[in-house]
Amino acid sequence: MKQQINEADIIVIGGGAAGMMAAGRGAEQGARVLLLEKTDGCGKKILISGKSRCNLTNAAPLQEFLAMYGTNGCFLHGVFHRFFRDELLAFFARHNLETKTERGGRIFPVSDNARDVVQVFTGYLDASKVRVRYNTRVTEIRKSSQGLFAVRTPEGLFNAPAVILATGGSSWPGTGSTGDGYVISKKMGHALVPLRPALVPLIVEEIELAQAMQGVSLRNVRATAFQGKAKDIDSRLTPQINYGRGEKKSTHLPVIESRFGEMLFTHFGLGGPIILLMSLAVNQALEKGDVSLLVDLKPALRREQLGSRLQKDFDNFGKRKISGIIKEYLPAKMIEPFIGLTGISAEKPAHQITAREKEQIVEQLKALRFNIKSSLPLANAIVTAGGVSLHEINPRTMESLLIPGLYFCGEVIDVDADTGGYNLQAAFSTGYVAGESAARQIKAGGR
Repeated sequence: MKQQINEADIIVIGGGAAGMMAAGRGAEQGARVLLLEKTDGCGKKILISGKSRCNLTNAAPLQEFLAMYGTNGCFLHGVFHRFFRDELLAFFARHNLETKTERGGRIFPVSDNARDVVQVFTGYLDASKVRVRYNTRVTEIRKSSQGLFAVRTPEGLFNAPAVILATGGSSWPGTGSTGDGYVISKKMGHALVPLRPALVPLIVEEIELAQAMQGVSLRNVRATAFQGKAKDIDSRLTPQINYGRGEKKSTHLPVIESRFGEMLFTHFGLGGPIILLMSLAVNQALEKGDVSLLVDLKPALRREQLGSRLQKDFDNFGKRKISGIIKEYLPAKMIEPFIGLTGISAEKPAHQITAREKEQIVEQLKALRFNIKSSLPLANAIVTAGGVSLHEINPRTMESLLIPGLYFCGEVIDVDADTGGYNLQAAFSTGYVAGESAARQIKAGGR
């Protein structure tokens, strides 16, 4: 095939949240921008984010916001100084997208429709005269001695003095995020922080127990991850407050992380909001050894209070089977497998329950134990942790410190956060800064 030469000031690789923002901002600054997207449309991950409602950002104060990215949050301080939540919301307002704030500070489009967000960006690209080529996969980037980048695709070469890599991570590959940017970056000499799945369900060794309770969703429970096997953990070590990324206090081993909220049982293990939040820390801990997870099904009650309440029920409903007592404490689908864990016959009447058996019930209610085998694969994660090392990126411009004219933004870099709009804000902000920085450098004639 005869190679085709296409000229542009900036080539943006990847049409996700970061790439579209970078392309639009670069063109808005006067640069000729070419956006190369490997799929047949832009913004595919936006379309499925926030259960297709698109959680754009969060109302949390800056310092709390930065804490959601863990130790790498400091890298974003300068980026957020340039373009943060207020600027993002103003951007959407200019493009007639109304927003609203919900529980936990989560900010969504008033329409609750992620398609409206993508339409804002496609309109932004059109208005800024960004050229977009779909179904164009980049396989390699090389820089010539003259300072011009040659971007190789099956359709030919595309040349430009500046390139912005916005290829996303390796999660949700159906949206086009298949890790291409990591391969390209490594070939160009950049170091990669090892990739891990973040915000992902967990697989347990007690698979039959999980399957027996499959589909049960629990609210107001506390899940705590421990370093060590479940049978060896003293359940009284379960904390009463949250520990983890974004929280003000840190914990000490064997406690890895602890969260209060909602979770659910699946056919392979554990899922739901608090499990997803803990998954990255669990994956990191698994590299060091065994990890277990204890679920406090009644965190509002101390053991003594729970024991007293059970005894009162035993006294008041002595002829009732123990299964009939437990139904007041747990969802119906959990009763049989729960009683099986205690070793008590489900037919045993309450008045025959011994003190030792009562304590066993209390223990199970306060510490339903699971050994974590692994998480689901990276492809099933909401976010990819790891990526291009931040030590090799200028935090003021998003430009490579190794290769002048090469910029990074979005999930391809080693920045990830908890749910709540933080990951999209990072994508929009790093994209904005990368696009603006590249355009300014082109305008200054620095290449």
